[in-house]
Amino acid sequence: MSKAILDGKSFKLGLFSANCSSGMAVTTVPDRWSGSWEDNLRLARLADEVGIDFLLPIARWIGYGGETNFHEGVLDPTVWAAGLLAHTRRIAVFATVHTAFNHPIVVAKQLATVDQIGQGRAGINIVAGWNKPEYDTFGIELPDDHDERYALAQEWWDVIGKIWSTPGQFDHDGKFFHLRHVEGMPKPYEGQVPVLNAGSSRQGRDFAARNANFAFTIVGGPEDGAEIVRTVQASARDHYDRSVGVFTLGHVVCRPTRAEAEEFLHDYAGERADWAAVDNLMALQGLHAQSFTPEMLQTFRSRFAAGHGSCPLIGTPDDVADEIERFHRAGFGGMTLSFVDYISELGYFAQEVLPRLEAKGIRLPV
Repeated sequence: MSKAILDGKSFKLGLFSANCSSGMAVTTVPDRWSGSWEDNLRLARLADEVGIDFLLPIARWIGYGGETNFHEGVLDPTVWAAGLLAHTRRIAVFATVHTAFNHPIVVAKQLATVDQIGQGRAGINIVAGWNKPEYDTFGIELPDDHDERYALAQEWWDVIGKIWSTPGQFDHDGKFFHLRHVEGMPKPYEGQVPVLNAGSSRQGRDFAARNANFAFTIVGGPEDGAEIVRTVQASARDHYDRSVGVFTLGHVVCRPTRAEAEEFLHDYAGERADWAAVDNLMALQGLHAQSFTPEMLQTFRSRFAAGHGSCPLIGTPDDVADEIERFHRAGFGGMTLSFVDYISELGYFAQEVLPRLEAKGIRLPV
C-alpha cells in the first residue's frame, strides 16, 4: 500500500488539522474537537478502516487568542505522524514542516525514520512560513518578501533531497546553508516521500509546480479553483517538465436533511463562534500571508469561523457528494475534510457520502 497516495486512481480524501484542538472550526461549542492523542489515535484507525486516503496536520506553536485560544493545543506533526503510522496499515500520513524553524539535516533524518515506521506511507507538507507572531516566538525575522521565503524553502528542500539521494558524504555551500560532511542514513523506505506544498501565493504555487506531488491551495470554490488547477499544472508542465496534482480544503456538515445541517452550521459557526479568534486569524492572514485575496478576507468571515476559510461542504449526503464531484470536475485530484467532531461525524460521512462518490465513479471501493 506504500505510495498509494500517488496512484492517481481516484479522487483523494484526507482529514486536515485533527492534531489541533478545535480542528478547523473556530467555535466555542463544548463538543468541539479535543485534538488529544487518544482521540487522534481513534480517528486514524477509523479513517484507515473506512478508506480515507491521508491525514494532514498543521504545525502550530501558539494559539490565536479569543475565548478558546484557538489552536492552543497542538500535537507535533512529525511525532504525531510517526505514532499514527505505527498504528495503521493503509493510510498515508503527512508531517507538516516549516522551513524556517527546522534544520534540513534534522528533518531529513526525522522523515526518513517516520517513513521507515510507515513502510512508505509517510509524506511531507512543506510550509515556507507566514505567521509573524510565531516567528517572534522563535526570535526569527519573518522576511517581508515572499521571494526570499521561498528561496530559503527551495535551498532547504534541495539539501534534504540530496541527503536522501546521496551515498556517503557531501558539502553544501549555498545562500542560506553552509554545511560540511553531511550524510544521512537511513534513507526513506522507497526513495523520496510524497511531497505536498501548502501555499496559495504566486511563489507558493510555483514552488509546488517545481517540487511537489500535490499543490495544496485555498480557493473560493470549484469555479475559480478550475483556473488555479490549470495554472499550476501548466506551470509544472511548461517550466519544469513535470506533472503535479492539486488539492484544496473543505469543511463538512453532513446531516440527513439540509435544514439540520444548516442549523448546526449556524449554531457552531454563528451563534457560538469564537469571533475574537476569527478576527485575529483573519488579521494575520491579511498582514503576513497571501493565501487569501483581500476580497476573500472581506467576505469569508463566516467561512473562517466554520472551517478556517476552507470551502463549505454543507447539507445532505447527496448535497455533499455533489459538491465534492464539482471539485473533481474542476480538475482537483483531491481535497481535505474537517469536522467539528471528527470521530462522530466521519462515521456518518463514510457510511453515506463515500458510497455516493463510488457510484459517481469518483472513488474506488475500499
